[in-house]
Amino acid sequence: MQSNIEWQQLETTDLIAQEVCKRILAIAQEAITKRGQFKFVLAGGKTPEKMYRLLAKSNGDWSKWFIYHGDERVLPVDDANRNSVMAANAFLNVVVIPKMQIFDIPTELGTEKSAAIYRSIVQEALPFDLVLLGMGEDGHTASLFPNHVHDENDAVHSIYNSPKPPSERVTLSAKALSDTQNLFFLIEGANKRDAIKQWREGENLPVSTVNALQNLVVFLDNAAADID
Repeated sequence: MQSNIEWQQLETTDLIAQEVCKRILAIAQEAITKRGQFKFVLAGGKTPEKMYRLLAKSNGDWSKWFIYHGDERVLPVDDANRNSVMAANAFLNVVVIPKMQIFDIPTELGTEKSAAIYRSIVQEALPFDLVLLGMGEDGHTASLFPNHVHDENDAVHSIYNSPKPPSERVTLSAKALSDTQNLFFLIEGANKRDAIKQWREGENLPVSTVNALQNLVVFLDNAAADID
């Protein structure tokens, strides 16, 4: 059950991207100052891409950044629909984060094998400094979908029956995603209104199973928040 959620409403998607970019850079600098590194889990999909492009134009202590992914589709390594390809094109290929500090989910190896490999990577990385997530109109986040049952104690799940194509995916678990100092949800668009309403009323959606050790912020544009 989530607690102490900060609901941050901004008028446009551009303003969300700007605010989130600014906060990420501040969290990164604080983590690097305290612990010498910044461990950051990226969200897939279209919503964060604008923010990644802003990050790519920013000044960060990139040599101390460690990058992970919240989920990935089982597709060839260079498929344009992979989250890793979008993140690379918008952000990771532009900045100078060492390649050995970017941990893509190797789904080109198949669902079970890539899940096993990533499970050991995630378990070694925990806790994260920041996890970035989106939300679908059904309340799913990463590749955690409504009515799917998983071993709650596992760090990584294999997905074979995603309601959105492709059906096979690999995703971090709610438990692993919650093992983070900071958690940001980026949610945009009027088609998310019903799920937002259900979430705020306490219904059991996948988004409501993910928490944070310290700060949980939901960024909404006016369309998602039902304010024109």
